[in-house]
Amino acid sequence: MTKHVAVLMGGWSSEREVSLNSGRACVRALEEQGFRVTPIDVQRDLANVLAQVRPDVAFNALHGPCGEDGTVQGLLEIMAIPYTHSGVLASSLAMHKERAKVVMKAAGVPVPDGRLVNRFEAARRHVLPPPYVLKPVAEGSSMGVVIVREGRTHPPQEVGRDDWSFGDELLAETYIPGRELTCAVMGDRALDVIDIRATTGEWYDYDAKYAKGGSVHVLPAEIKPKIYQLVRELALTAHQALGCRGVSRADLRYDDTPGGTGALVVLEVNTQPGMTETSLVPEIAAHAGYSFGELVRWMVEDASLNR
Repeated sequence: MTKHVAVLMGGWSSEREVSLNSGRACVRALEEQGFRVTPIDVQRDLANVLAQVRPDVAFNALHGPCGEDGTVQGLLEIMAIPYTHSGVLASSLAMHKERAKVVMKAAGVPVPDGRLVNRFEAARRHVLPPPYVLKPVAEGSSMGVVIVREGRTHPPQEVGRDDWSFGDELLAETYIPGRELTCAVMGDRALDVIDIRATTGEWYDYDAKYAKGGSVHVLPAEIKPKIYQLVRELALTAHQALGCRGVSRADLRYDDTPGGTGALVVLEVNTQPGMTETSLVPEIAAHAGYSFGELVRWMVEDASLNR
């Protein structure tokens, strides 16, 4: 019997458009793999829609709050619908950057120094010695991230504006110079490592992530073999410590600047990374020998095993 897959996408978070792009790509690939596919642009009546659709598996292509933080996962658990990616607890932990750091650090994974702050406090005074990074504690795609450069005399006023839409709680972290690295985990296996080099700005922001030509992906990353292997080990350890399943992606910083500290830290783990054919995880999977279609098929089959 042909398996019926509902692809959940869209939603109402700030990453809606990113999710729609992921979802559409997955719909096409799953149909080409022979699945019966129903795309669902997720709204607040999702439970009613799923009860009518009655899928065998939900492919969760949502990004951001509600879709990635354990909320939708809890609904799917209640409805006894197998689903891709991580479960309720792992999704909730990984989405909250500070709590995820506590868990990863306890497992021996190095993370940046930092602390939680209120955005109005961060707008009044420097909450860490510059350079440092301010980021919403539960957003993705670099939404709301502010880098406070060395020598900046005034704190970032933008985080205190009335039109700020990323919550009052921010994570302040010491800025780590150097390379932006990312590594995908598939099941119990760490795949390869990409060195991401932004071309449209000073760092890997939203435009660098999604604009055409916004970044260059060096795969495999041109770093020392022992560092390459350590990145893979840290990605897998973080995945397991948080309780992730299926596919995840760990983002890291590596300070190999002249005279730098040599620090290698995990910034966060993405339990539902982008899933267009040009996204980082599909690119890494292709390097490991999985076509985009084979990757999404594996994810559906893995979800079925975890019901």
